[in-house]
Amino acid sequence: MTDENQLVFLPLGGAGEIGMNLNLYGFGRPGHEQWIMIDLGVTFGDSTLPGVDVIMPDPSFIEERRDSLLGIVLTHAHEDHLGAVQYLWPRLRCPVYATPFTAAVLRRKLSEARDCDDIEIIELPLGGNCDLGPFSLELISLTHSIPEPNAIAIRTPVGMILHTGDWKFDDNPVIGAAPDFDRLSALGDDGILALVGDSTNVFTPGDAGSEGDLEESLTRIVRECTGRVAVACFASNVARLQTIHAAATAAGRDVVLAGRSLRRMIDSATETGYLSPDLRFLTEDDAGYLPRERALIICTGSQGEPRAALSRIAANDHPRVSLEEGDTVIFSSRVIPGNEVSIGALQNDLVRRGIRLITWRDDFVHVSGHPARDELARMYQLARPRIAVPVHGEYRHLAEHARLAADCQVAETVICENGALVRLAPGKPGVVSEVTRGRIVLEGNRLIPIDGDLLRSRKRALFNGIVVASIAIDEDGDLVADPVLTTSGLIEANEPHLIEDGLDVIEDVLGRLPRRDRQDDATVQEAVRVAVRRYFRDTLDKKPVTDIHVLRIPFEDEPDD
Repeated sequence: MTDENQLVFLPLGGAGEIGMNLNLYGFGRPGHEQWIMIDLGVTFGDSTLPGVDVIMPDPSFIEERRDSLLGIVLTHAHEDHLGAVQYLWPRLRCPVYATPFTAAVLRRKLSEARDCDDIEIIELPLGGNCDLGPFSLELISLTHSIPEPNAIAIRTPVGMILHTGDWKFDDNPVIGAAPDFDRLSALGDDGILALVGDSTNVFTPGDAGSEGDLEESLTRIVRECTGRVAVACFASNVARLQTIHAAATAAGRDVVLAGRSLRRMIDSATETGYLSPDLRFLTEDDAGYLPRERALIICTGSQGEPRAALSRIAANDHPRVSLEEGDTVIFSSRVIPGNEVSIGALQNDLVRRGIRLITWRDDFVHVSGHPARDELARMYQLARPRIAVPVHGEYRHLAEHARLAADCQVAETVICENGALVRLAPGKPGVVSEVTRGRIVLEGNRLIPIDGDLLRSRKRALFNGIVVASIAIDEDGDLVADPVLTTSGLIEANEPHLIEDGLDVIEDVLGRLPRRDRQDDATVQEAVRVAVRRYFRDTLDKKPVTDIHVLRIPFEDEPDD
């Protein structure tokens, strides 16, 4: 490390994983850099984190340097790229830059957030520019599964970075313009120092396919269905919503929206001109009035999210929308890695009720929004960077992306994961240090560390159960009433003897404690806790979370004669 100005890249989310993107670029003397943030996203909880719905990167590193944070620039409106703004912006308090559609989605999310009333959202036009300190940014229009996806060309005094965001090359998009190939080529002519890019589909041969090719296939499939049809897709895929609407109309069906996020996305797309206000979407309240053969329901929950509309419909727990034997559910989406179990459980619930499923394995119902190998190779042919830094993928994706970049004649590649500080210039690029990284979660209405005491104890309780013992003793430590022992998630209703034997353990350990120790609450509490926990370990081979309440009952004063 030297005192000369350096250009560094620091991912705090989205490198070594898919989702939860937070990327930082810094320029200046080491330790005195000015910073910009590209994206601030979330991922979602699963069964390993009971009670947790939303997970986001720990921004502590940049929070400590927020006076040097010039702004947050959002590449597009997917949750894994902007979903954490409403939670983390109060810690950062800097301007947020976004194109019109992304800004419209963000404003709707912020309307439900706390402490974000004074956030400054600066709209940038498609293809627009802005200067933030030593960084000069230019938006490059690409295509993806949402309107207005942008790559960002970041010019600095020591070289240009192309941060691709999420993208693919779709020459026939249903919504928005085709990718700006000419501008990418011109940037390559200017000289790109480093390309920091999407690795999601690096193992997929060929290209991702065009959204424009789906309408004919979906129309054919919907026409062949009897009964109600439900289509599960990502709410943010506005082009897919229009494609489904067109297929439903061609098949003589009305379209019902099931899921609040769908309405929010459609309102944002209509506001910014991506959907015609003439498109007719019915509400969940209308579903029951439609003949079954006339109804097509667009649902959230394609990834098996337990609170989403499709999961509730599958469980026959939705108050207004139902499916029955002979109906059809089309999964017009891909399986995000990590969601296989929840999606499998959802699909089993549907099939168990006699509902027909159609997935990407059965017919042409989905195209990905991320570049496959041929598109990645074409990007490198256009951009011609000196350095490739793969992101947005698990480690195996990053390593394969680096191999592909090398095959495309990229001189140097750097594989990094969250927390790795990468120096891009001057000198040889590489990881120069590691910084504080981690995850925080939304638990109720507060943010807590994912590795803190609360979630650790909750997980222990989930897998090992809970034991609570209450004992009332006098000032000498003698019992003044029978102890009480309760458990949760540990014993069956037909095992009362385990409680009775546990009470005997408590009385026994108190009886063996010296009187001096029985006069100290902490000593009594720990002795009983250890004994009770050992009892359940020896009896059930479990280590329950054990809590002991000691109630000290003072002696009553002798009455006066």
